[in-house]
Amino acid sequence: MSVARQTDDEQAKLWNGVAGKGWMETQELMDRLLKPFEDMLVDAAIARSARMVLEVGCGAGGVAFALARRLQDIFGERADTGVVGVDISAPMIAAANARLDKEAVPIRVICADAQTHRFEPATFDMIVSRFGVMFFNDSVEAFANLRRAAKTGARLHMVAWRSTEENPFMTAAERAVAPLLPDLPRRRANEQGPFAFADKALVRRILEDSGWTDIEIDPVDVACVMSEKDLVRYLTHIGPVARALMEMDEHMRPALIEAARAGCEPYVYGTEVRFSAACWAIGAQNGTAGG
Repeated sequence: MSVARQTDDEQAKLWNGVAGKGWMETQELMDRLLKPFEDMLVDAAIARSARMVLEVGCGAGGVAFALARRLQDIFGERADTGVVGVDISAPMIAAANARLDKEAVPIRVICADAQTHRFEPATFDMIVSRFGVMFFNDSVEAFANLRRAAKTGARLHMVAWRSTEENPFMTAAERAVAPLLPDLPRRRANEQGPFAFADKALVRRILEDSGWTDIEIDPVDVACVMSEKDLVRYLTHIGPVARALMEMDEHMRPALIEAARAGCEPYVYGTEVRFSAACWAIGAQNGTAGG
């Protein structure tokens, strides 16, 4: 169950560079596309009467803002409620702070690596993440660090992608452009990145080794929809093909975009693009005090 790892510096460079830029430029599109997962995490936090919530990999704050609005609706402006978001991407944290200037909700965002950041111990009664936990250099260290930030009895609730085979839309563009980009890195099982948590047994072992208990890992399949008009925008901003496009000569881009778009044709239904997101709903509990 080995996991290929990049250095922390490489992840920071990626998310403060081309990957972060792509997400920033499609923030509203991605928030709409992933809204079912936002709802899932918000509902889980509210169902457990969480008051202080940490979101890992908060990006520009879509889930964090939704959580904060719900907490504010339920508890008003109580000092013992709120959301903290953490992300390694400075541009996305800057965007979240810009949203805070316009919307008065109980949120604080931190630009930091959740693997090593020194959170205030025993602060949170819920930790959530929407596809933000698969990029750690050392996942056991990261989840042990997050557990130290959690109160005794606090719950961890997150969603992560299952395998590439179960998510063919996610790699359709890469397969389609392979003849044009033979050097494009291929996805590997358990590789640091979106599919790092595809192996259920590996995820369980990581959580057990970092001290979490009452672990639940259940498959969920969520119908995702975007406008067909947004497909090319998505393909040119999100994922390995988008990163390759950002770094290549302008005259090479049209053929690559055309091939990527053609590869996604099986998922186009009139004015919509539809695909099933095969994920794990992962839960665990901090059953003991201390680190």
